[in-house]
Amino acid sequence: MIVACWSGPRNISTALMRSWSSRDDTFVTDEPFYAYYLKESKLKHPMYEEIINNYSSNYNQIVGGLINKIPEGKKIWYQKHMAHHILDLTNIEWITNCENCILIRHPKEVISSYTKKNKLNSVEDLGYAQQYEIIKFLKKLNKSYIIVDSSELLKNPEKSLSIWCKKLNIKFQKSMLSWEKGNSIYDGIWWKSWYDNVINTTGFQKFEKKNINIESKYDSIYNESMKYYNYFKQNRK
Repeated sequence: MIVACWSGPRNISTALMRSWSSRDDTFVTDEPFYAYYLKESKLKHPMYEEIINNYSSNYNQIVGGLINKIPEGKKIWYQKHMAHHILDLTNIEWITNCENCILIRHPKEVISSYTKKNKLNSVEDLGYAQQYEIIKFLKKLNKSYIIVDSSELLKNPEKSLSIWCKKLNIKFQKSMLSWEKGNSIYDGIWWKSWYDNVINTTGFQKFEKKNINIESKYDSIYNESMKYYNYFKQNRK
């Protein structure tokens, strides 16, 4: 079974990857389209050159590797994807080979976290629009998917993960609730720039409701993101 989790940036996706990697039957892949995305978009993210030089940037080649035999003889292949890394959403037929999950987080939390790390240019940088297109594609083909809200996951990780596993017809493992501190063998080399929070954890951090104020220059991006976020909340499965 291939589990494809479609997230946006700054969305506990790395903690969730840690969770799945803690299973004894699961192999994990970290953002396989990142080099492709950077090379095609020419966005100068941290470690741009290193990422381009160390990972494939050929879309079809990457796809071919992702729907192949599951590595290391494992039963499950968990793939952490950033939805905005897929630049051509007319070429995603391959995801029908996967059990797809849409991981969402409130735009205020995403924008606040993202702008501390990188320049925010448009709503497309946050993955909401691409997640919407992925859902549209799956709905058109009558393919199932699950939407996981990161806030609900943090409030009760065991409950959220148990529900997810049940929908996948696999057994929930308690090991999914904790992991070793530090970087993981599954991490992309970009962990040095992006994973400073998660490498200091050994489990999901407790949910804390925060009063977040976003700079007015991001108002239009926030408002557009909220349209997508509300759609996801209304179309949860």
